[in-house]
Amino acid sequence: MSRPVEYAVAVDGFVAAAALGAGSRRVYRIALTTWAWALVDKVPPVGEPRRNALPPAVPLALLDAPHTPGRLRDAFAARAAVVGARTANRELSVLAAAVNWWRGQGWLAGDPLTGVRRLPVSAAPAAGIRLDAAQVGAVLDLPVPLRETTFWHLLHETGATIERVLALDVDDLDLPGRRTRGRGALRWGDGSAGLLPLLTLGRVDGPLFTTARGRLSYRRAAEVFTAATRPFDPQGRGWTLHRLAAGERR
Repeated sequence: MSRPVEYAVAVDGFVAAAALGAGSRRVYRIALTTWAWALVDKVPPVGEPRRNALPPAVPLALLDAPHTPGRLRDAFAARAAVVGARTANRELSVLAAAVNWWRGQGWLAGDPLTGVRRLPVSAAPAAGIRLDAAQVGAVLDLPVPLRETTFWHLLHETGATIERVLALDVDDLDLPGRRTRGRGALRWGDGSAGLLPLLTLGRVDGPLFTTARGRLSYRRAAEVFTAATRPFDPQGRGWTLHRLAAGERR
């Protein structure tokens, strides 16, 4: 195959040549499409708009431009602020694999990822990054859809991990008792107590937090939260769910 002009065609060539299953191909395409926005110095859309967004047309030669390594470093830092270090590192690994393959084909002269380094991943939020009480209040007062405000209230009030709250099913809840059923019960306060009956109205089972495709994913929940809190962040990147989970109680 001769050197393609477009980045998207180079992505097709890499994915077709890689020994990947159908699910992995989809994941790789999503990650590489996300990087297309960064290459033209744009922020990828988040939430539902991302699914139908048309990615920018990017010439493959742009990866050899002198300014591209710096642009990708900035984009990686911004992406990590939205989805967390673990997801950002996975997306970086996908791009690195593609770049290595493209260089092996003679399609790239240099390495556009020079200076981009994987981020450390900690099991818990680092000290000093939690939201203070005023910031928590501002977040929980945002005019957002019922699913988001309920999730944020429940995460903050229970003190549970993000993964555990997202894994809850409707029939896990003891609404009158303001707790989950079983051992290690989660307990919540007035905010969640007022919202949960509205969110679960007419439902007796299934995931508590849903999308059109099923259970709300960690990635999507993180993207929506960071996009919603971007106006509060002086750097314009938004906050992470970990900061809300660790935030001061109101």
